[in-house]
Amino acid sequence: MDIERKLITKDALGQLVGKFLTDGKTVLAPVRKENIVMFAPIRDLGEMATDYIATTQSAKSAAFPKVDRILKYENTKQGPKFEGQNTGVFPETVVLGQRPCDAAGFDSLTAIFNWDYKDSLYNERLARTTFVGISCAKCDDYCFCTSVKGSPGSTHGSDILLTETPDGTFLAEIITEKGKAIVEANPAAFQADPGVDKDKYLADVPVKFKLDDVVAKSTANFEHELWLEQSLRCIGCGACAYVCPTCACFDIQDETAGEKGQRVKLWDSCGFGLFTLHTSGHNPREVQSQRWRQRIMHKFSYMPDRLTVVGCVGCGRCSRACPVDMNLSEHLVNIAEA
Repeated sequence: MDIERKLITKDALGQLVGKFLTDGKTVLAPVRKENIVMFAPIRDLGEMATDYIATTQSAKSAAFPKVDRILKYENTKQGPKFEGQNTGVFPETVVLGQRPCDAAGFDSLTAIFNWDYKDSLYNERLARTTFVGISCAKCDDYCFCTSVKGSPGSTHGSDILLTETPDGTFLAEIITEKGKAIVEANPAAFQADPGVDKDKYLADVPVKFKLDDVVAKSTANFEHELWLEQSLRCIGCGACAYVCPTCACFDIQDETAGEKGQRVKLWDSCGFGLFTLHTSGHNPREVQSQRWRQRIMHKFSYMPDRLTVVGCVGCGRCSRACPVDMNLSEHLVNIAEA
């Protein structure tokens, strides 16, 4: 559908949040907790943080939780009983305040979880989630969305994208049928197109490298010494994967207590030394340089080749979270120039 433009005031946005809650929806928004900003349920727009460039973690857990039960089981005298996850109990959710880079991240997740097997848990949660994003008015040195074909005002991946203007109102771009349904259900909350040029209110994110060069060079330089050079500081903590909006590695574990138990899907990371360890003791990625190469190759070579999407949105979270200051954009510039 064509993008429709409206205006919404901050008061009307607060009333809209109240309407979502009255309708039984869960509203996730950035909430400041000491020195971090995390997506969490809110009961009022006043609880939402506004002074953030990017949340510490993305909103991917709305569709891909850190821990997700696949099934429950019980050993009985009649034999084992299994009960799969009831997707019908997943709540209708509105994610408010997501940045455009995070919204784009769901392209990567959707491609991964529907590649050779359609993950019903992910797809059902995503189908019940509506994204009301907010454009980026500021950035920092870690941001590089424009280098991976994004932008601080990109509408891609959002159902509604809000851009704040100096007078405190928001330009609301209605992008999808989900977004249109919100407007039709709450017509009093939205006013006519204000006719503003939203580009004037967006952050200026410089392009740091050519994406096509990174894709081509990472593929062509599998045995290049730069992988070792770049990985020397890496301690394999996995922080980069846990804050990344596109990382989808997971482990499956059984948790048993007596005759009952559950099988769960848990976030994992290809940067962990145990990630590829075989039962035999063999590890095909036994050193950190191989694991670092896998992380970059997966995002910038394997995914574009197999899934036609890049596994990075340029949010910069991995660099902000890294305890040893491995700056991804700097490494990507080095790869592009290799």
